Amino acid sequence: MSPLRLIYLGLAIWGAIHPMYWFITWFVQNEWSLTAMASAWHANAATSGLVWDLTIAAIALTVFVLAEVWVRKNWIGLLAIPATFGIGVSCGLPLYLFLRSRPVT
Repeated sequence: MSPLRLIYLGLAIWGAIHPMYWFITWFVQNEWSLTAMASAWHANAATSGLVWDLTIAAIALTVFVLAEVWVRKNWIGLLAIPATFGIGVSCGLPLYLFLRSRPVT
């Protein structure tokens, strides 16, 4: 595996574990309340801006993945979409780059 692919894989793993650590820590402290999490995301203008920034980035990444998968027929790349919306762009983007950069056979 190339060094670049290892970097993408490492970033995808880090992008899955690190944010989830903070989400789970928050959920444990707040009785696993999704409504409280949504409220926390919009606690002030800065957090609302960050939520919208990440939402727009996730939508752009999804459009890109769909367009690329359609052309390249690299169906495994679709795994980046649930990773993006289930974990975050910090996992979905490097995961897609990892999957996209595999050697063509």
